[in-house]
Amino acid sequence: MDLDLARRFLAAFLIGALVGIEREKRKHDDPTRAFGGIRTHILLALAGGASAWLARALVAPWILVATLLAVAAIGVADHVRRGRDAQDAAPGIVSEVAALSVVLFGALVVVGDAGLAVALAIAVSAVLAFRQPLHGLVERIGVEDILAGIKLLIASFIVLPLLPDAPVDPWGAVNPYQLWLMVIAISALSLVGYIAILWLGKARGLAITGIAGGLTSSTATTLNIARGSRLGTPAVSGDAASAGVLLAWLMMFGRVMAIVFATNRGLFAVAWPPLAAMAAVTALFAGRHYLKGAGDRGATNDLPVRNPFSLASAMRFGALFAVLLIVIRIAGRILPSSGLYVVSGLAGAMDVDAITLSLTSGDAPLVRAAAALIIALLANTAFKCATVLVVARGAVRRQIAVAGLAIGVTGTLATAWALA
Repeated sequence: MDLDLARRFLAAFLIGALVGIEREKRKHDDPTRAFGGIRTHILLALAGGASAWLARALVAPWILVATLLAVAAIGVADHVRRGRDAQDAAPGIVSEVAALSVVLFGALVVVGDAGLAVALAIAVSAVLAFRQPLHGLVERIGVEDILAGIKLLIASFIVLPLLPDAPVDPWGAVNPYQLWLMVIAISALSLVGYIAILWLGKARGLAITGIAGGLTSSTATTLNIARGSRLGTPAVSGDAASAGVLLAWLMMFGRVMAIVFATNRGLFAVAWPPLAAMAAVTALFAGRHYLKGAGDRGATNDLPVRNPFSLASAMRFGALFAVLLIVIRIAGRILPSSGLYVVSGLAGAMDVDAITLSLTSGDAPLVRAAAALIIALLANTAFKCATVLVVARGAVRRQIAVAGLAIGVTGTLATAWALA
């Protein structure tokens, strides 16, 4: 007995069951909107696997083609029947496409890449299961969002390959290809946060807004929540607002750690203790205010949310990134002892991502680069604290000031201990 072949057919069986469970549930909810259930999809997956095995063993590809055509014909007939039985709108073809996909996955898992087949089956099951959230997300997407996505694709797959992958400045600091690649990565991360807000909805409360907004811009999220506290509404006051702000800061620390880990493992090994310490303190304060503001969790807020990506903003970020790379390289030569720290503090107050990427791409010693990174984060935290103190009203000012002071002290002490 061929154990490997048996395992592959077992995988095909499980793939059919995985997709079939969701289809069975859908069939029970509305029989006119689904084609087959768990048993049907298990049989389809096994039929796809058996036909692919026979096609390879007998060198007769038509066997698999005939199986696909037969399933397609059955699907068309069932679609016509369900269309006649439907009382309102005609049913879609999602069920039929899912059935054909299961046949192909069964064939792929038996005679091809089993891991790829399982991954695709999981993806299909997720798409089928998240039907309502996906439809809700599409309803919230506007023309501006679609254009922003297209621009990001243009920047990734048209502009990026055209850029030279070599330094172009006299100091050897600016590599256009690497620079634009970082711009795309940060823009894509911001877009993920924006999509999360659209998907989950702003009405889920300031905690969700803070988490998703922190992926986009913790500074902008802090400013928006601080402005909202002026209105005196329950959703943007007191502990709920403080939790939203601190969760945005927590996402900022997580984003910085992810960037450093992905781009410079040596720097991450040196800088992670103070970064983790600051993130932990932020999480503690965020959790405390979130629990105290339990009554405001589900309150609706009207904080403005806009698509963060535009080619103009991406180009400005790229220009700032390039300038910082050059300034850091020059400062390291002119003021080797303190220049890097001064530049990091000034730049970090306004934009953490640009200075983080600059430090991970530079050639400064790891200990100095780690210290400069922490200085940039402390400066950014101080700037956001000042923003809340100036713009916000109510208890959120005192709460954020206390949390910001604790984060600053923790970051300073952890840096002194880790880099000593």
